[in-house]
Amino acid sequence: KSRWRIELFFKWIKQNLKVTTFFGRSENAVRWRLLTALCLYLLLTMLKFHFLLQSSLRMIHQLIEHYLFDNVALDDLLFGTFQFQT
Repeated sequence: KSRWRIELFFKWIKQNLKVTTFFGRSENAVRWRLLTALCLYLLLTMLKFHFLLQSSLRMIHQLIEHYLFDNVALDDLLFGTFQFQT
């Protein structure tokens, strides 16, 4: 039973956290990468819940990732009221 739970946990991680690359091969590096992905998942879930968004977590992630270094208010970005400065 314990092994099956571990298998289900890693299946959930692969489906939801989209961990594709690891920057090291040590146990510590893998743990940090999984912890970082889990924190990102939780933050995106909190944003979706707080703003009552209908978009998928993947779409929210892509939107934030695209405008990460732009000076944009988060609510303007998520509700589509952001306009480019020309």
